[in-house]
Amino acid sequence: MQQQGYPLEAVAAMAGGSLIGNPGNTMIVELLTDSRKLSSPDQTLFFAIVTSRDNGHKYIGELYKKGIRAFCISELPDRTLPDTVYIQVNNTLEALQKLAAAHRSAFIYPVIGITGSNGKTIVKEWLHQLLSPEKTIVRSPKSFNSQIGVPLSVWQMKGLHNLGLFEAGISQSGEMDNLEKIIRPTIGVFTNIGHAHDQYFSSKEEKTLEKLKLFRHSELLIYCSDHQQINECIEESGYSKSKLFSWGYRNNADLRITLKTVEKNGTIIHGIFHNKELSIEIPFTDDASVENAIHCWAVMLSFGYGPDVTASRMHRLTRVAMRLEMKEGINGCSVINDAYSSDPDSLAIALDFLMQQNQHNKRSVILSDMLQSSADEAALYHNIAALLSDKGVNRLIGIGPVISRNSRFFNMECSFYESTRAFITSFRSASFRNESILVKGARIFEFEKINDLLQQKSHETVLEVNLNALVHNLNYYRSLLQPGTKLMAMVKAFSYGSGSFEIANTLQFHRADYLAVAYADEGVELRKAGISLPVMVMNPEESGMEAMLQYNLEPEIYSFRTLQMLEKAVKSYKSDNDRLIPIHLKVDTGMHRLGFEPADIESLCVRIKATPGLTVQSVFSHLVGSDDPSLDEFTRHQIGMFVKMAEKLEKILGYKVLWHILNSAGISRFPEARFGMVRLGISLYGIAANEKEQKMLETVTSLKTNISQIKTIEAGETVGYNRAWQAPLTTTIATIPIGYADGLNRRLGNGKGKMLVNGHLVPVAGNICMDMTMLDITGIEATEGDEVTVFGEKLPISELAVAMDTIPYEILTGISRRVKRVYFQE
Repeated sequence: MQQQGYPLEAVAAMAGGSLIGNPGNTMIVELLTDSRKLSSPDQTLFFAIVTSRDNGHKYIGELYKKGIRAFCISELPDRTLPDTVYIQVNNTLEALQKLAAAHRSAFIYPVIGITGSNGKTIVKEWLHQLLSPEKTIVRSPKSFNSQIGVPLSVWQMKGLHNLGLFEAGISQSGEMDNLEKIIRPTIGVFTNIGHAHDQYFSSKEEKTLEKLKLFRHSELLIYCSDHQQINECIEESGYSKSKLFSWGYRNNADLRITLKTVEKNGTIIHGIFHNKELSIEIPFTDDASVENAIHCWAVMLSFGYGPDVTASRMHRLTRVAMRLEMKEGINGCSVINDAYSSDPDSLAIALDFLMQQNQHNKRSVILSDMLQSSADEAALYHNIAALLSDKGVNRLIGIGPVISRNSRFFNMECSFYESTRAFITSFRSASFRNESILVKGARIFEFEKINDLLQQKSHETVLEVNLNALVHNLNYYRSLLQPGTKLMAMVKAFSYGSGSFEIANTLQFHRADYLAVAYADEGVELRKAGISLPVMVMNPEESGMEAMLQYNLEPEIYSFRTLQMLEKAVKSYKSDNDRLIPIHLKVDTGMHRLGFEPADIESLCVRIKATPGLTVQSVFSHLVGSDDPSLDEFTRHQIGMFVKMAEKLEKILGYKVLWHILNSAGISRFPEARFGMVRLGISLYGIAANEKEQKMLETVTSLKTNISQIKTIEAGETVGYNRAWQAPLTTTIATIPIGYADGLNRRLGNGKGKMLVNGHLVPVAGNICMDMTMLDITGIEATEGDEVTVFGEKLPISELAVAMDTIPYEILTGISRRVKRVYFQE
């Protein structure tokens, strides 16, 4: 497919359908199966997928109003819409798969297909990290590995790519045949075989053989020969030895693992390949990560990568986030929602995420029956009980008849209910207080009802925080740094409005080196929430000095007065006499806001050396305009001045310290000044200094609300206080529950601000009120309760900032605490 797509006539032929209507010159670039995710109606073909839960045909009218004119259908409409073209087929899902398979046949570059019970997404994403320096890769978005997700993923293949990475997941027999025809992998990776979807197969052997169908035409299959079931099924399937690449701890493996050494911050793995001893080190210690990493190692060996390149890249692997959602709960709780699957393997992953939450000492799990066939029910729940105990769970609430009759295995505080309804009937909110709660259950148990009970009730305006995007942005900037260069993440001002411990927990889990806050109380809050990373306090005040010492926070010292305040606190604070107190010295290189002058360095060092226990952790400065090319000469002057001051400071102190001067914009624009550490601020939250870099970042925050009421007013009538806005004609007004008390600036009133309603930009009508805002939605199809986007991925916050004549910083930090934060993680 060329960049402009396929003619609609060609698409119909590829999908095996008949055209109804005149296709004209219509080109199809995008495929749509979810009516809520429309982006380019002129070039989109909508597939009206029919499932047991929904029928896509009922959304055709809605999509027609949004601009789509091409539909793939299996049911003829009652009436033909004007200018509409239909591709009629017997089965729209099969047509989608046929189209993707035909598209796949246009490309001859290698494609790696990945299947298994667990680890597919991680292996895919790690292979992308490892191979992308040389390869232009197309890969499955997130976990698009289903009967619908796979064709949508493969449709993204283009001539500019030279490698494909696609996941394939199945839940029942017969599904892999369809996915194999679409992906047609030249290289296969079989990660493992576990318990997921056991209930839909007669045996584990049947499930393994079904997954193996993905590789029936592959030139090479990579797998772990220590998995007995996989090994036996491969032998049974008659694979040629020349098409197999095995790894394992046994002597007959192609890559034989000889030693695994787990250290504090990683794992060293030794192996023998082609009679040569090799080793890699990965920054992970858990068994799942080790297995996933060795799969990737085997792929790199099969591609011919040398040991040095392989080892270097494996050492820099970054963690891939999981698909979970966390919200603020009742009575100070944090609620983690994982109510979409229930099997032991995914439970272990969810429990790992629960363990990342350090804000509460108590951890509870609400768990449904495991919906899988099991010859030994007692053994299953005995293992689950051991897993919960190993993960430090304090309380279990079991829901379902099976887990209830196996209650004897759970030795922690626990209670059991036959059904979700029984739990809800006996629910008492006072039973949940100041704890982290994992809600984990199969969809059939309708645990969303439990989530509703546990979540903090608030008005309908929410700030959605995408933790996957945060991690992506963190890793993007980390990829620019040399090994050994540290990264300080700015979490001041409530993490630019995004949250406090929720953001810090994620950054800590993904190995940021430092956090920075504005004031001591912000740092104290992080410490109380279990954050153990070093924390720099940028605006230390005398009243907070002892708290910084008590909670091991590291003050920025920018003047002799702040140094004197610290000296005074050190003398009065009782602590271990041998304890070192790290400080961060700020020097002024041209901002002329805070910092020591060049003439101060010598006397400053004398004062520090005279104060027992003080040690300089870093010296830093602040650039005036690192994002402004017209100021580059001055920026380089600042950098040069900083180097001279830092060198002098180290010489007088007699020891090395960390240097850092680059902020978000400076990291990419001045690589020569990355020094020992960089400070990542606003760009961590998805806002770049220039358009080119913005394309590399993902949107972290989205402010959304819902329509409270819709009414029609006549021409000449006014809206809002002071009658500031008058309807020019008969007008439809939507009122939404967000106002200046939520952080929506009054400067956006009377048409200056715009919001997104059902894909359409609509202006603000009238003055913005304290708790309400009115929108002119004339001509837009909308109903009460519809979602409204204030800013987000499709309506960048930068556009809102332009309308307000300000910067995104002001908007983000101004979002009120009463706006509920909802955290998502894939």
